[in-house]
Amino acid sequence: QVQLVESGGGLVQAGGSLRLSCAASGTIFSFNVIGWYRQAPGKQRELVAHITRGTTNYADSVKGRFTISRDKARNTVYLQMNSLKSEDTAVYYCNANGILPTGYKYDYWGQGTQVTVSS
Repeated sequence: QVQLVESGGGLVQAGGSLRLSCAASGTIFSFNVIGWYRQAPGKQRELVAHITRGTTNYADSVKGRFTISRDKARNTVYLQMNSLKSEDTAVYYCNANGILPTGYKYDYWGQGTQVTVSS
């Protein structure tokens, strides 16, 4: 089993920065896809950014402001968030998913970390 633990959320003023971390523990393997989602009150969970096969992908709303990176040695993925806006306020979730060579499909989620941007 794999556990994903997020950290780094908090309260920040608009225009500020935060860095989220997601540490993976347990049975570690090279995830096909690992990334970040967020869910604001009353809204559906949405993709923020992910890394797949070494390629990074971002939601249009965060392009140029957020950067996702991965440290395989530490089994950790980061989300650097700059120029934060009030609309970035949400619970941010780490996700890892894919298919093992055995055919086993996995989809792991962290518990989430709150990011609040005050205007």
